[in-house]
Amino acid sequence: MNTSPALYRRSLRVLLENQQPGGAYLACPNMPDYRFSWFRDGAYIAYALTLDGADVGAQHSGVMDAQWASAGRFHNWCADVVNRRADAVARSIERAKAGAPPIFEDTLNTRYLADGQAGPAGWPEFQLDGPGTWLWSLWQYVTCTRLRPLPAAWAQAADLVARYLAALWQTPCYDCWEERGDAVHISTLGAIYAGLAAAEHLLGVDFGQTRQAIRAFVLDRGLTPHGELAKSVGLDMVDANLISVSVPHALLPPDDPIMRKTIARIEHDLHAPGSGVYRHLEDTYYGGGPWVLLALWLAWYYFELGDAARASALTKWAEAQANATGNLPEQVNDRLLAPAFYAGWVAQRGPIASPLLWSHAKYLIVRQRSLYGPASG
Repeated sequence: MNTSPALYRRSLRVLLENQQPGGAYLACPNMPDYRFSWFRDGAYIAYALTLDGADVGAQHSGVMDAQWASAGRFHNWCADVVNRRADAVARSIERAKAGAPPIFEDTLNTRYLADGQAGPAGWPEFQLDGPGTWLWSLWQYVTCTRLRPLPAAWAQAADLVARYLAALWQTPCYDCWEERGDAVHISTLGAIYAGLAAAEHLLGVDFGQTRQAIRAFVLDRGLTPHGELAKSVGLDMVDANLISVSVPHALLPPDDPIMRKTIARIEHDLHAPGSGVYRHLEDTYYGGGPWVLLALWLAWYYFELGDAARASALTKWAEAQANATGNLPEQVNDRLLAPAFYAGWVAQRGPIASPLLWSHAKYLIVRQRSLYGPASG
């Protein structure tokens, strides 16, 4: 398929120009609650720029190969954030090994100020998918750029995060939507699985036993009664974030029968006809609209599966959601699941986030897949 050159250029500009001097990416520059940097969002942004930099080195603000330079600054920022909290992370690891519940002040936050300090209190901070996704993204960057040896600060942070994830993987936490903090989420386990696999490559440390235990746990306790991956342990419902269990986190391959059943239910329950993809059926955030980045994520899955027709249709829909400036939003307000909630969220937080850097990152990733086919590893 032919992607939009104008949206490609705009996406690249949105990502590069919303990176802060220290390396953090603001999730959305126009929404106060999103003027922070998340490990998860940033990891996908850095991955998108890593892929794009391998294809063509862009010049931005006088820097050639701006994509790789930007991704490298983000990974450096993440390593600095983790290493500043090394003592707290170590305490969390020891508590988990002793069978004690975490002290949340000692866990990694989910969102940070641009200078690496923790964001304001009152946010669902304890999430494990973000650090796992960061390790996965770091490995993609190191592989693509052939960066060796690994900088010492990066290795220290990667080791801390890997041991933290290996110790806490069964601990209930908030999911990637910052909901259900008392549950174990299957998409989170996929991110941890991928993070530990990345750590094996980055550090030469064997986490195979833990990864096998995570996969066995998912197959034993992470399925619905109908055999799809479940949103969370014990729930008979799916969430669009389950796409990540396969693409990119590779706990299951795209053509695995369980993954195919999961995607079929996501299509049935969450893909609005002629529109985007809902997060889950209980969503009330901004009225529970279809998300642009989730439509692109489903397109990414289909490109990996080799179904270019389905992938292209989703991508074309996502492209059509760009506004006159070329900004992609988080979600759209047509076909709302819970329309009575829409006005309240707008009054509380303002309009739907746009541009959302995560949406633009997904667009760059899907563009790469449309041009070059499934990832090789």
